[in-house]
Amino acid sequence: MNLKTIAKLAGVSTATVSNVINGNYHKVSEDTRRKVEKIIKDSNYKPNAVARSLAKKESRLIGVVLPYIGKDEDFFSNPYNAHMIAALERLVRNHDYYVMLRCVADPRDIVPLLNSWNVDGAFFLGVYKDEVRDIKKTIDIPMVFIDTYAPGEKIVNVGIEDYRGGYLSAKYLIGKGHTRLALVAPVSGGEGVISQRQQGFMDACKESGIKFDPDKDIYNCASTYNSAIEIGQDIVFAGRGYTGVATMSDIVAYGLIEGFSQCGYKVPSDISVVGFDNLPDCDFMTPKLTSIAQDYEWKAAKASEFLFKMIEEGGKDLVVDERQPIRVKERQSVRDISG
Repeated sequence: MNLKTIAKLAGVSTATVSNVINGNYHKVSEDTRRKVEKIIKDSNYKPNAVARSLAKKESRLIGVVLPYIGKDEDFFSNPYNAHMIAALERLVRNHDYYVMLRCVADPRDIVPLLNSWNVDGAFFLGVYKDEVRDIKKTIDIPMVFIDTYAPGEKIVNVGIEDYRGGYLSAKYLIGKGHTRLALVAPVSGGEGVISQRQQGFMDACKESGIKFDPDKDIYNCASTYNSAIEIGQDIVFAGRGYTGVATMSDIVAYGLIEGFSQCGYKVPSDISVVGFDNLPDCDFMTPKLTSIAQDYEWKAAKASEFLFKMIEEGGKDLVVDERQPIRVKERQSVRDISG
């Protein structure tokens, strides 16, 4: 079954059949539309998606770009990524679109692919300012950036109050009587999520009169469970007397706790740990993990709201920087030694 056969059975032109398939109902009569649709249904004809995309100048595809993932890595190594992608996919699906997921080492590498697939829009998760500028120069589609800092660039970004998150990490530990603090974080790539959280943490220490040396008390760690296990062991053998450790992600907190355990340290009786993200897994840990709570479902919903607003209204000039307030979700991984 093809367009020509359907047209012959319906007694109309192939152009008329094409208009029905592509939803151009204003170009055909109601009776003709129903006749063509009945033949399509009865014959179980499936229109070619690529052909429809070219005809309607839309693909129904939304790109989701996850950067800084090497060829031998996968996004499941950090459960935050998996939760964000799952939330975005559900929202895209509910708008009757499809997700094209791509993990890349450099977010600029994805631009030719997005162009060739004629995607209707794209989400970019956590890219740097110079990359934002290059992406905007080379692709002209509705885009929403998530967890991105690009002052001066006219973009739509949805994120959280990262500085406040780092600040709360330190303040919470200090409020529980901890004065020897360590911070475990990825290497900061300049202006961005990690640098904001680190700065918030250091400012809270300074404000509270807590001695904190960034050269000695910050431990750089990839955001993976196994890397964090090794860092947990390093912290123990450093012998610097830490009683509280803050992290920049829950997956790192999970690894630290395992690393401490392998060295005979118990959380929280020997050392306290604060995570970041408040993933559902925090309740499955022993002890349950205290974490800086962000709502990734909210972020995904906001990002989708802005993207589909641009797609449906035909605009690419929307400028928004919306950040979610965050808080501490207290559980069992921090010991109160203030008394």
